[in-house]
Amino acid sequence: MSKTIFDKEMENPRFKSAYKIESFKLRIGEAIARLRHKRHMTQLDLARKAKTSRSAIARYESGEYQNYNIVTLQKIAQALGTELKVSFKA
Repeated sequence: MSKTIFDKEMENPRFKSAYKIESFKLRIGEAIARLRHKRHMTQLDLARKAKTSRSAIARYESGEYQNYNIVTLQKIAQALGTELKVSFKA
């Protein structure tokens, strides 16, 4: 079986690194949005509960944001009634 284009690209260290970063950003935004929807909250509801702005919530959910702040992520997690978990894997 031949490799897909994606598999071939993942052999390139620069592509693989960029892919991992983009994938991580998308997972953060998707997780926030999914939990917010599950709790029937609007971005404004979440922002008020997390003591931040609606635009900050929108940025975090967008998957395009790059300046994540651990304190803000903690506030968002707490407002969503969940726990923020950060880990490093070797």
